[in-house]
Amino acid sequence: MKPVRGFSLPSAIFLLVILSLLGAFMLSLSTTQSITSAQDVQGSRAYRAARAGLEWAVASICYGSGVANPDYPASTSCPTVASTTCPTPPAPFSVDGFAIQVSCSIPAHDEGGTSRYVFFVESTATAGGAVGSLGYVERRVSTFVEF
Repeated sequence: MKPVRGFSLPSAIFLLVILSLLGAFMLSLSTTQSITSAQDVQGSRAYRAARAGLEWAVASICYGSGVANPDYPASTSCPTVASTTCPTPPAPFSVDGFAIQVSCSIPAHDEGGTSRYVFFVESTATAGGAVGSLGYVERRVSTFVEF
């Protein structure tokens, strides 16, 4: 009988190919997880930046020009509306690398003979280039403020 020859080379090549494919899959999975984690952190930062824009707008509605009136401590609620117009944010308005856009509308209405002002304020924080790019992130928050 002749000894079997050449069987170990094909099996070694097969194992080498399988292990390299497994390694490539693990590398791809690790990279995807890192990118997803970074996007999650950026999303949280964008939310906080959008909230900062919202807080700026509410403070501007209460105190005018975004600076608290020294006659009213910050711990008290807004005593009166400083203006019946929406605040205009300074340009460019950015927080921690995020561009902030604040929009506002005022549907005034009469409530039993008393004029009430309801400010609808919306703040959007964006960063990372154009929509659809890998690093792009955007968060939008809104609120109603009634006086």
